[in-house]
Amino acid sequence: MADDVAGPGPARRLLRGGTTLLAVLVVGAVLVTPQRLLQFTPLAFLRIPVEGLVLVGLALLLPARRARVVAGTVGLLLGLLAIVRVMDLAFREALHRPVDLITDWRLVPRGLSTLRDSVGSGWATVAVAGALLVVLVVPVVVALSVVRVCRAVARRRALWGTTAAALGAVWVVCGLVGVQLAPYAPLASRSAAELTAQQVSDTVRNLRDLPAFRRELAAPDAWSTRPAADLLTGLRGKDVLVVFVESYGRVAVQGSSFAPGVDALLHSGTRDLSAAGFSSRSAFLTSPTFAGISWLAHATLHSGLWVDTQQRHDQLLDSNRFTLAAAFAEAGWRTVADVPSNRDPWPEGRRFYRYDADYDRHDVGYEGPKFSFAAMPDQYTMAAFQRLELAPGHKPVMAEIDLVSSHEPWTPLPRLLPWNRLGDGSVYDRMPAEGAAPADVVGHPERVRALYAESIRYSLSTLISFVTTYHRQDDDLVVVLLGDHQPSSVVTGPGGSHDVPITILARDPAVLQRTSAWGWDAGMLPGPDAPVWRMDAFRDRFLSAFGPAPDGSASAAKAPSAAAPR
Repeated sequence: MADDVAGPGPARRLLRGGTTLLAVLVVGAVLVTPQRLLQFTPLAFLRIPVEGLVLVGLALLLPARRARVVAGTVGLLLGLLAIVRVMDLAFREALHRPVDLITDWRLVPRGLSTLRDSVGSGWATVAVAGALLVVLVVPVVVALSVVRVCRAVARRRALWGTTAAALGAVWVVCGLVGVQLAPYAPLASRSAAELTAQQVSDTVRNLRDLPAFRRELAAPDAWSTRPAADLLTGLRGKDVLVVFVESYGRVAVQGSSFAPGVDALLHSGTRDLSAAGFSSRSAFLTSPTFAGISWLAHATLHSGLWVDTQQRHDQLLDSNRFTLAAAFAEAGWRTVADVPSNRDPWPEGRRFYRYDADYDRHDVGYEGPKFSFAAMPDQYTMAAFQRLELAPGHKPVMAEIDLVSSHEPWTPLPRLLPWNRLGDGSVYDRMPAEGAAPADVVGHPERVRALYAESIRYSLSTLISFVTTYHRQDDDLVVVLLGDHQPSSVVTGPGGSHDVPITILARDPAVLQRTSAWGWDAGMLPGPDAPVWRMDAFRDRFLSAFGPAPDGSASAAKAPSAAAPR
């Protein structure tokens, strides 16, 4: 009885003190976690969070009963904020932008599909289970930690009050002076408040953008009312292939340790194509996306509108916007989408883009193995397209073809084979085992960069070989080759641009003559000073170059621009 009156014993006091310390560390970590993984250093967590000082102040000022309610509510909110922080970190690393809670939830199904394709169903299941566990456990742990801290404050008001006042004074001084113990990590932290403000701001921006983009979609589009006879007159009789090379960004050709290898390939490719009678012109486009969500780039190029969010993409596909594919369809071309990354039917391809046919991984007769994300090697994709669409006597074709062997994780990779050996793809059966598994290269950035460069060289070599093998004497082939976006920041490093190379290839000199006013560089390699357009400028300028521009069209006003993405 005497012991009970005297209070808890040493062991219990030690346990209670340790639990309180752990709760303080958990709450502090949630409040001061940096925005980027590269900022994760021990010193970055030795900061004073103003939100923590406010929490202690509330626990000191409020009556005990009300303080418990506030503690539980704040704890739950901070737990949810911790989940948002994890998502924000992932998006900043993978896509070079903050998470958008209003629109990014729509990416979950595609993200899961990509994860399964990249690392296999087993690891994908483990990752999903881990994510669900984090979502369930983290808010509970954080909420309990906040309640524990508030209880400790209530028991030792004088100590906590003095400590909070002293830290508050230090916070003000350090905030005014700008003290930093680590780069981009001010000692006077307001990280949680900034993340909350950012999400509120993004929500408001999305709500405002809904009617703004709706007005853009409703605005008159002079191209959509042009007579079919006036569309693309400079390309009549040509097969026009718009070939997207996954993750083919400016970093592949400039400003990186591996760019010289890609540049050498582009120079040799230019010579090989020239020997076959082909000429080429190159520049850069600024993509609306970075490191992923390729369909935003495809939609921007085809629609002539800046589609940089999933929300805008969904609005676009619900509209009747006139696209490049629709222009070719109106003018009499057979239009095709060849997207080997698609595993399911794509009704939007026919309904919105107006493709007559769309090929996915199940439609081209491939019986070989997958290569991580890539359902089939790019060389097989091009060979199947040649067989299915470009047989002698075919109707002129306009096609978008997506080459995805250069999709992250960039391993294992196929090898370029003689075209007559491809068959049904079973020739590739042993090839995936010759390369590293994706899990083997995680955490090895130099190896990842080398594999990325190898994948880009493979995809570009495939296209160059396709042209010189099947179309060496073909005056009626025109290829628009471009990247969809830059690779992830593990390849580009911090601060990578959104620029991607674009090249037009043609054997008929009249085709490239129509683009002479663009001022693009000769050859497949755009130089450092090559023109840079926003990707949404391409539709109007392409249609204007290869057919009479409608009076008052936007194509004349939308000059090339190096403007940064919105």
